[in-house]
Amino acid sequence: MRVVVVGGGIGGLAAALSLARVGMAVTLLEQSAEIAEIGAGLQLAPNAFAALDALGIGEGVRRRSVFTDRLVLMDAVDAGEVASFPVGEEFRRRFGNPYAVTHRADLHKSILESVRQTPSITLHAATKVADVVVGDRDVIVTGQDGNIFRGEAVIGCDGIRSVVRDKLIGDAVRVSGHVVYRAVMPREEMPEDLRWNAPVVWCGPNCHLVHYPLRGGEQYNLVVTFHSRQQETWGVRDGSKEEVLSYFDGIHRRPRALLDKPRSWKRWSTADREPASAWGRGRATLLGDAAHPMLQYMAQGACMALEDAVALGKAVAACDLDFEAAFRRYEAARLTRTARVVLSTREMGRIYHAGGVERLVRNSMWVGRKPGQYYDALEWLYGWKAETCLDPART
Repeated sequence: MRVVVVGGGIGGLAAALSLARVGMAVTLLEQSAEIAEIGAGLQLAPNAFAALDALGIGEGVRRRSVFTDRLVLMDAVDAGEVASFPVGEEFRRRFGNPYAVTHRADLHKSILESVRQTPSITLHAATKVADVVVGDRDVIVTGQDGNIFRGEAVIGCDGIRSVVRDKLIGDAVRVSGHVVYRAVMPREEMPEDLRWNAPVVWCGPNCHLVHYPLRGGEQYNLVVTFHSRQQETWGVRDGSKEEVLSYFDGIHRRPRALLDKPRSWKRWSTADREPASAWGRGRATLLGDAAHPMLQYMAQGACMALEDAVALGKAVAACDLDFEAAFRRYEAARLTRTARVVLSTREMGRIYHAGGVERLVRNSMWVGRKPGQYYDALEWLYGWKAETCLDPART
């Protein structure tokens, strides 16, 4: 039985691998001429490693990751520490996996290597989808070049501008007005007093800055976010240092000094969507950003796509290859959890960007909190297990 997966990003590759592991033949369509990943760093929480292990690729990803010592929240106005908790041995015992950071391209490469070694997955690059027709017995996916791909089912993994979602749901993208700049710098250009082995968030009014090590500490990922003064449309383009600096007045010299370091920036105008009550119909469903695009504040976008992929494969196996039943079961297991992450992420952005009295309230929230209390608060998110991923009550 053949499934068509639209999109060759992290979610699409993971979905193809998950379906192949339960006996499916997969046609994987990617619009880019080269199946690769753009971007910079990303964070992998324990739930991501649980999913990667279920897909059989956890060890490969671990080899390309940096295991962090703690998570840190700083006040960018006065350079004071707001919150910090360790993610070492006690954290790993609690959640069964580490917290790590990696380059997005390295994660993508780890999954792609496994996909290329799987004979039942056929890759088609430079294939931009123009139309999707979901029938009672099959699906037909047509590329802009006129090529036609048939299968028993289709999975839309084609990101926030998903063609498959437009056909199934047809809702609008929600442009946030928040702009993200990303850059990677060599270790020697990172100030020595900020070469921390941790994801560090510097929170300022209507802006924040994040940094953490990549590739064995030889590079550092730098991400800055601000509320744009102009009307934004979703998209990616080259950025300018001048624009970044104009949004970081009133920020302490320690984090502000980082803004002069990158030689080039990529600028993302960010967007998400309102959580949907259904992702598909019949023999079609969605996965990853096509299903639940989210802002970056909780670093869970890739993690949720990996969870989706595992749950999808398990649902197909549990329903004896009845795709309609499997997709509805998959959606039932994933809809509420991913919606909670989308909405929690928006609220986390508000917390990061607090100003005035709200900033003071934020800074007082975690005073005196013990590591175990942080772990308890994160149990719902980091405690995800592949073995129970189809049970909505346990996800």
